[in-house]
Amino acid sequence: MMHCLGLFTLLGVDAPAPAADPGMGPFMIYMAGGLAIFMVVQLLFGRTDQKEKAKRDQLIGSLKKNDPVVTIGGILGYVVSVSEDKKEVTLRVDDNTRIKFQAGAIRESLAAPPKEKEKTAE
Repeated sequence: MMHCLGLFTLLGVDAPAPAADPGMGPFMIYMAGGLAIFMVVQLLFGRTDQKEKAKRDQLIGSLKKNDPVVTIGGILGYVVSVSEDKKEVTLRVDDNTRIKFQAGAIRESLAAPPKEKEKTAE
């Protein structure tokens, strides 16, 4: 009988409380920090890409016949024509030699920029 009483005493003792689970707290803080850094980088590079695209679109839109240009491959040529959708440019690189390029392959125009009229103070 004493043996059963001892068993009931052991079963009646409260088990030690489990250790507190740290949960997802620190992990979520690191994830939020990483997400914030990612968003800042995307904003900075996204804005730069938009500026470059706008500059390139302006360059392609301003090309005229006989404008000297340089391609991204370093080919020097003169504009013969620009497609209506502004996606292809035909260049004359030598007498009787014409090459058709994608408009994105034009790196820069060597044509002199139009001079702004000087305003005189009256």
